[in-house]
Amino acid sequence: MKQIPLIDLQAQYQTIREEVRQAIDQVLDQGRYILGPEVKALEEEIADFCGVKYAVGVANGTDALLLALDAYGIGPGDEVITTPFTFFATAEVISQLGATPVFVDIDPKTYNIDVMQIREKITSKTKAIIPVHIFGQPANMDEIVAIAKEHDLFVLEDAAQAIGAEYKGRKIGAWGNAATFSFFPTKNLGGYGDGGMVVTNDEELAKKIRILRVHGSNPKYYHSMIGYNSRLDELQAAILRVKLRYLEQWNDARRQKAALYNELLKDTPVVTPYHAENRKHIYHLYIIQAEERDDLMKYLKDKGISTGVYYPVPLHRQEVYKHLGYPEGSLPNAEYMANRTFALPLYAELEDETIQYIADTIKSYYQG
Repeated sequence: MKQIPLIDLQAQYQTIREEVRQAIDQVLDQGRYILGPEVKALEEEIADFCGVKYAVGVANGTDALLLALDAYGIGPGDEVITTPFTFFATAEVISQLGATPVFVDIDPKTYNIDVMQIREKITSKTKAIIPVHIFGQPANMDEIVAIAKEHDLFVLEDAAQAIGAEYKGRKIGAWGNAATFSFFPTKNLGGYGDGGMVVTNDEELAKKIRILRVHGSNPKYYHSMIGYNSRLDELQAAILRVKLRYLEQWNDARRQKAALYNELLKDTPVVTPYHAENRKHIYHLYIIQAEERDDLMKYLKDKGISTGVYYPVPLHRQEVYKHLGYPEGSLPNAEYMANRTFALPLYAELEDETIQYIADTIKSYYQG
């Protein structure tokens, strides 16, 4: 029986194999492996791609969040508003700095933070908002930015899943005070290892992050801050520069394949992704809802179709955050979606015939 993966990184690699190998050889021939010309060039290209002035490469997407918040000055006693329906790192970095994550429920259509509920969570301790452009669909950024300006709050876009997405014609990354990207291998722009980046128009913030990523030193061995060892290496940067040239093409392919899924599944009981107005959704993940999720996933697995749950436990209900006192039912939309959503296979190289098979298999499940 044919096995259909959730994502096929080998299929992508085969399309760019020679370019990637040439890029790797060039780095090895130069003999510069840390913060060299490839990182500098990638930073410039990502900044240009996002329409911002500065980009700073770091070791991973989690560090990108951590260093951006640290550079702004988030620390003990501060509160940071964010979504509970995201990967743990979004809240983890807040806690690592001694601050407190404050969770706001999600919009049940887009799965992004519900902007209508943000104001009621703002207190005198609130210092920042981290909207997450979940699954590749931008959050409602003009409303978030407006609220932040009213209360003098820092806006950090967690764009780990959304590089290339757009809100009202502007690239994600250009809306908040800063934004972060992850180059984890499965991302739309992924390396062959870990990597991350912060983008911003704030020169002082970018300068601080550059210092923080090298143990708080500038120049070397002269330390003005307690920093981190968080550097994007040359090999990953070189690989990412090759892939960046194809990103828009790959994102468009994802959008086309998502549209095919939507069409084929429209008359089934599953709920397909909602695409909000004025947004360019890049479908990092193709997420559907099903009342019978676990049973349907098992059925698909038996037919050779891989699926995945993102995310099974919302952050406010995680063991580590019990002390924050969010009882069951306190953020009902996030809890509802955690029990009913899952991802179907989606990547640029996925064949239409395979999507047809997946859709037919879902239909056969409901037809008994």
